[in-house]
Amino acid sequence: MATHSLETRRTALVLGVTGGIGGEVARQLMGAGWHVRALQRGTRAITTTRAGHGIEQVQGDAMDRDAVLRAAQGCEVIVHAVNPPGYKRWAELVLPMIDNTIAAAQAVGATVVLPGTVYNFGPKVLPLVGEDAPQQPRTRKGAIRVALEQRLETAVAHGVRSIIVRAGDFFGPRVGNSWLAQGFVKAGQPVRTVREPGVPGVGHAWAYVPDAARTICELIEMRATLAPFARFHMAGHWDADGTQMAAAICRIAQRHGLHAQRKPFPWPLIYAAAPFATTPREMLEMRYLWRETLELDNARLVATLGSEPHTPLDVAVEATLAGLGCLGDRVGALAGAP
Repeated sequence: MATHSLETRRTALVLGVTGGIGGEVARQLMGAGWHVRALQRGTRAITTTRAGHGIEQVQGDAMDRDAVLRAAQGCEVIVHAVNPPGYKRWAELVLPMIDNTIAAAQAVGATVVLPGTVYNFGPKVLPLVGEDAPQQPRTRKGAIRVALEQRLETAVAHGVRSIIVRAGDFFGPRVGNSWLAQGFVKAGQPVRTVREPGVPGVGHAWAYVPDAARTICELIEMRATLAPFARFHMAGHWDADGTQMAAAICRIAQRHGLHAQRKPFPWPLIYAAAPFATTPREMLEMRYLWRETLELDNARLVATLGSEPHTPLDVAVEATLAGLGCLGDRVGALAGAP
């Protein structure tokens, strides 16, 4: 257990600590002896738990540049894991938020760490995609993600270093806003039906959030040796034929006495709802990722770290389903699995 005093411990600011990846990075940084500060709306005061353990919560909004700058004081790292909830207002919020993070990082000399996505890439670079492949997104969200990364690359000229870790669809025991939790199964309900949105034979990239967070934390420790603008891809859990995630869910459900049926995802209902609601529209825009194979090449990451953190698929799926309340019982030890 780390014994550093609050004054001597390294400090990281995490934006988006209530999200799956932000929260997991925060927990793992604390486990490695870091002091973690979080900018959260609605927090009334700066608070820490007894003896300085736990997350320091600072009131503020990622859209408020002054608030981000105040929260970043004394920080060596800013983890930018904040996203507008429910796909809403991306065009209005995503770029101003990264601009605020960059301004704060420049002011305090911090490294920006960004959990990235596969939205940046269009069909011309598929199926196996490296970090430096041309970014020709086919969606609005993809274009925004490209612009976001371009902001970070431009900031190198102003002394701002950054690390980007791109990964496939996130899943994990504390990730409620995900395809697995909201598409394949329903959080809080025992697994009875597993909906499959993909096309059999089309590969799909998944990333177990504890593995992604561990990857990010290991790169943070190496940040001084990395390029000023460093990009990495995680292979994660590669579902080569698009059927393995559903099969794993069914296997785990059966171990817990549940019989799950595999059925096609109800895309016709999504098409019907799209004219009236944001989330179905955004789901349709990203449907190409279930129709075309996009695999991330992790050779650069392996060359840098020696290996990619990787939890076996069944272990990861079991912990995820337990954490989501989908196994029909309370399995606390599984839900807290790394």
